[in-house]
Amino acid sequence: MKRHLFSVLLCTVFMVCSAQVERPKLVVGLVVDQMRWDYLYYYYDKYEAGGLRRLVDEGFNCDNNLINYVPTITGIGHASIYTGSTPALHSIAGNDFYMDGKFTYCCSDPTVSSVGGEGSAGKMSPRKMTATTMGDMLKVATDYKAKVIGVAMKDRAAILPAGQAADAAYWWDNKAGHYITSTYYMNDLPKWVKDFNKQNTWNPGEDIKMSPVGVEKTFLMAQAAVEHEQLGQRGVCDMLCVSVSPTDAIAHSYGTRGPENYEVYMELDRDLAKFLDYLDRTIGKNQYLLFLTADHGAAHNSTQLNQHRIPAGGWSISDARKRLNEHLQQKFGLEKMVPYHSSYRLFLDRLGIKAAGIKLQDVVDEAIDFLKADTDLLFVVDMAHAAQATLPDALKQQIINGWNSQRSGDIYCVTKSGLYDFTPKADYKGTTHGAWNPYDSHIPCVFFGWHIKPGHSARTNYMIDIAPTICAMLRIQMPNSCIGNPITEAIEH
Repeated sequence: MKRHLFSVLLCTVFMVCSAQVERPKLVVGLVVDQMRWDYLYYYYDKYEAGGLRRLVDEGFNCDNNLINYVPTITGIGHASIYTGSTPALHSIAGNDFYMDGKFTYCCSDPTVSSVGGEGSAGKMSPRKMTATTMGDMLKVATDYKAKVIGVAMKDRAAILPAGQAADAAYWWDNKAGHYITSTYYMNDLPKWVKDFNKQNTWNPGEDIKMSPVGVEKTFLMAQAAVEHEQLGQRGVCDMLCVSVSPTDAIAHSYGTRGPENYEVYMELDRDLAKFLDYLDRTIGKNQYLLFLTADHGAAHNSTQLNQHRIPAGGWSISDARKRLNEHLQQKFGLEKMVPYHSSYRLFLDRLGIKAAGIKLQDVVDEAIDFLKADTDLLFVVDMAHAAQATLPDALKQQIINGWNSQRSGDIYCVTKSGLYDFTPKADYKGTTHGAWNPYDSHIPCVFFGWHIKPGHSARTNYMIDIAPTICAMLRIQMPNSCIGNPITEAIEH
């Protein structure tokens, strides 16, 4: 009898304590692919009152939010935001990287199949990511009652944020012209997704990311997920991870200025305003917590900068790799000792070098000595020994944070500021990203809604601080590889 009464008492205490944990009904993560921080203000007077301007006016803005690793690219950015970590720990070392001596894509998974489409577009999962996300931690904290769903045009932008334990991730299959998923999550699309696809099919075979229509379809799908999965309406805190991909694809082709970039950001603003209005009506004002950020920024077009006497241009790592391979073959007698390059990084054929009985460090040292003769390079870094390199501290830390010993390659090239990895052409009007510089690493960070008061902070914080900030507000444990710190100004002010 006493044991029974004690058990009842413990259950009562547990229920009372659980009831005291206050959380928003829904957490919405919004990542705008390739959104420079200054876009919050560059287009401010063009934004609607209810869209991006509302976030700026009513949210808490971290105006000096930086990426603290290299390279600054999409797959890494989405993983880092939601894990609160860097490639050194979460292992997403790029959109593509070498793994077990082979070239691989960050989300490819041959053990799963496409659901809702055919072919390789659905053979995706988060299994290459070796860390948990804040969504995973929310699932654990709620005894897996919380729902976590990812929505994006790009597969990696839906899959990596949603995490390991996600209920679903949906991405666009250009061939099919609609949203799909993989058997990692389910064996058949829910009826509501099938119905959505029937009503929202768009030009099968074309890349929807090159049209502002892709922004609209992203927010419509996000709203459909809230409606049909009853996110934030079930008595438990849920999470929706949304990423807007067309902003990246369009800017790559047309640059950070001009009518194309303007049009896609106006579409983003209009669709965001509609989405926030929907959340206000469905979830309730100040009942949901939203954060806005980006996976990386972008450089201004070099041709445009040159017209105003600002130094900028191109440097080709592909050409540098070709020259280096020729030099190393003469030195060591092996062909293609550098089989791959990506985002200012050179990958050595470690297995081939080992099989030939050559010391890897000898090859690294020879390669660095050769590359240092390139006057467009400020530094050439042995990534395995970056801590001992003579570099500015901030840049050194970015290289260390971005280096995963099994996946990130061997040598990092630091170009002169304003030199980007591309081959210049007279009519070039696009942009790129991937470098350490502020144009690529300075991104927005705005918290909005539940328990957030308007404000700004100029203190330096980092992309990886977003996850622990959200976790602190939800009173849940941070992800298992998190090395960020809560942004206390956003919580306590």
